Amino acid sequence: MPFTLLGPCDYREEIRKSRFLALAAPVASAAEAQAFIARVSDPGASHNCWAWKVGNQYRFSDDGEPGGTAGRPILAAIEGQDCDQVAVLVIRWYGGIQLGTGGLARAYGGSANKCLQAADRHALIARNRYRCHCLFAELPLLKIRLAELDSLLESETYDASGAELQLAVPPQRTAELQRLLADISRGRIELQRRENPQSHTASHSG
Repeated sequence: MPFTLLGPCDYREEIRKSRFLALAAPVASAAEAQAFIARVSDPGASHNCWAWKVGNQYRFSDDGEPGGTAGRPILAAIEGQDCDQVAVLVIRWYGGIQLGTGGLARAYGGSANKCLQAADRHALIARNRYRCHCLFAELPLLKIRLAELDSLLESETYDASGAELQLAVPPQRTAELQRLLADISRGRIELQRRENPQSHTASHSG
């Protein structure tokens, strides 16, 4: 099961006079990952190397270090820690002693790995996206039961009679939710699939 981070974290290490600072954060999209990297990079440092992974998307950068010695080891650390929706930046301030390609890969990958190991994490659960319409009288019970079904209420839009709900539901709980909706509405409420039907969303219980 993939994990994401509860919040930003960092790890510092000095290796043969070079200082390394690893910074990691949860991100929900490629744009959010790039924004995080741009925000925390240090223009005065020797190198700002990074990697991020969001679902099937990923990118990495060696930022001037020899090819394959920085960005890819950082990405390998993200994948090795079974993380998703995570960006990691490792900043290096050069200390005058060359580390060699193997040393660089160990330094960048190791810093990223130790940063993620120390982070508070929670599980990402695959959920399908649905929408439905509830009357005002039905909403309180439905909201209570959603948490029991490990389902998320992503948004609600009110109208004269009730609310249009956007839900994210684990595949194995969909049938239970449909039964619940049928019970509380006497069969009136129907779940409708939304576009971009599946996503990994953070579990509140993990």
